[in-house]
Amino acid sequence: MTTRITAAGTAFLAFATWPGLAHAHAFGARYDLPLPLSLYLAGAGGTVAVTFLLLALFRRKSTGRAYNWDVALPGLASVVGGPGILRTVKALSVAIFVIILLTGLVGRQNTIHNLAPTLVWVIWWVGFTFFVCLVGNAWPAINPWTAVFDGFSSLFDRPTANPARDARFTLPQGIAHWPSVVGLMLFAWLELVSTAGEMPRRLACVIIVYSAITWTGMILYGRDRWLETGEPFHLYFGVLGRFAPLAIEGGQLVLRTFGAGLLTNRPVHVSMTLFVIVILSTVTFDGFVETPAWAGFLEWASESRGLRPVLLWLQACGVDLLGALKTIAFLLCVGLFFGVFRLFCAMSRALAGNTVTTSQLVNTLVFSLAPIAIAYHVSHYLSYLLLAGQLIIPLASDPFGWGWNLFGTAGYSMDIGIINAATVWYVALAAIVTGHVIAIWLAHEMALSLYGSARKALLSQIPMLMLMVLYTMSSLWILSQPITEF
Repeated sequence: MTTRITAAGTAFLAFATWPGLAHAHAFGARYDLPLPLSLYLAGAGGTVAVTFLLLALFRRKSTGRAYNWDVALPGLASVVGGPGILRTVKALSVAIFVIILLTGLVGRQNTIHNLAPTLVWVIWWVGFTFFVCLVGNAWPAINPWTAVFDGFSSLFDRPTANPARDARFTLPQGIAHWPSVVGLMLFAWLELVSTAGEMPRRLACVIIVYSAITWTGMILYGRDRWLETGEPFHLYFGVLGRFAPLAIEGGQLVLRTFGAGLLTNRPVHVSMTLFVIVILSTVTFDGFVETPAWAGFLEWASESRGLRPVLLWLQACGVDLLGALKTIAFLLCVGLFFGVFRLFCAMSRALAGNTVTTSQLVNTLVFSLAPIAIAYHVSHYLSYLLLAGQLIIPLASDPFGWGWNLFGTAGYSMDIGIINAATVWYVALAAIVTGHVIAIWLAHEMALSLYGSARKALLSQIPMLMLMVLYTMSSLWILSQPITEF
C-alpha cells in the first residue's frame, strides 16, 4: 500500500509540474533584478499612494467625464467604417473562422503544426485583446457568429435591425448577464485547466458546439438580446474596449482619454460585477500557477498524508488530479477576489457613511478593476505573444501541417531573442503601475459622482487605496517569480 501511495504521489507531482508548450515567461535563464524586489514593490505601491494624494488635493469635484473632452474623428470613421470595408472585414472573419474549423478537424493533430490553436489562443485571445484594450473594440465588426447569422437572416428576408421582431421568446429580465458569466468561466477553464483546447480537433469541436449554442440563442431570443446576455466574448471585449481611446459614441468615432469609457455613476447588475471579477481573477490565476508557490502547493498536496487516500481514490476513478486541483483553485480565486473586493467596499461604506450602500459601491466601482486586468494581461502575455505569435509565419504556409509551403515561410525558425526577461520585467512594472494609477483615478471619479461630497468620497477611497496598493505589490510579485526564480 505504501508503494502504491508513493508511486501515485510521484506520478501526480511529475505530471503537475510538467512544462507546457509555451509559457509567458519561459526564457530558459534566470534574470537577476538590478535592485531588490522589495524596492520595486515599495516604489510601485508608493506611486499608487501618491496618485491618491494628488487626486485628493486637486480633484475635488466630478464632471462625470475624464477631463471632459472627446475628439470626433469623422474622416477616420468614413475610411474604416465604410460599408465596403465592413463587408470585406466580415467576409475575412468568416473565412478565418472556417479555416480554423477545417484545420482543426482534418489537419495534423499537433498543437504547434496546426493553425487552429495558434490562431485561437495566441493571435485572437491574446493579440486581439491587446488591440481591443489599446486601440478600440473592433469585435462587433469582426464577430464571425453575428456575420454568419446576419448573412443567413438576409437570405431569408429576416432583418436583424429589430431584435424584438426576430425574437421568438423573451428571456427573463432577471437573467441579466449570468449566461455570459458561466460562458466566460467555462472558456477560462478550457484555457487554464483543460487540455482539450490544446488539441486541434477537440478545439474545433468546442467551437462548433459553442456556435450552435450562440446561433440557437440568437434565433430564439433575438440577435442583440442574446449578444448582451449569453455571448461572453461580446461582453468581454465590450468591457475591455471601454478602456480604449477609440470608441463609437452617438454614432460617431471619437478619441477619448484612456479609461474614460469605464466611468459610471450607475450600479450595474451583480452579474456584470462578477463578470469583471472573472476577467481579473482569470489572468491573475494564470500567472499564479507559474510561480514556485503553486509548485510548492502541488508538492505538498502530493506528499500530504491526509490527501493521499483522496488522491488515490480520484486517480482510481480516472480523474485528472492536476485538473481537479486547478479547477478548485480557480473557483476559489474567483470567490476570493469577489469577497475581498466586497469587504473593502464595505469598509468604504463604513468610513463614508450610509448614503451609499455596499452593493452600490461594489456594482459601480467594479469597473475601476478593468485597467488592472488589462495591465496584467499586457504584462503577463507580451512575451507569449511575441514568441509564440511567430508560429503564425510558418503556419501561414502550412496551415494543416501537411508539408505545404504556400508562401515560402514554412521553414521559418522562431527568434527567441526578440524579447528578453529584462524587457518583460520593465514592461510589467510600467504596465502594472500605470494600470493601478488609472484604477485609482477612476474609483475616485466615481466616488465623487456617487457621494457628491469631496470629503465622503475621499474617506470612501481610503480602503480602495489599501486594496490597490496591496494588489499592485502582489501582482508584481507574481510576475517576478518566473523571471527571477527559473
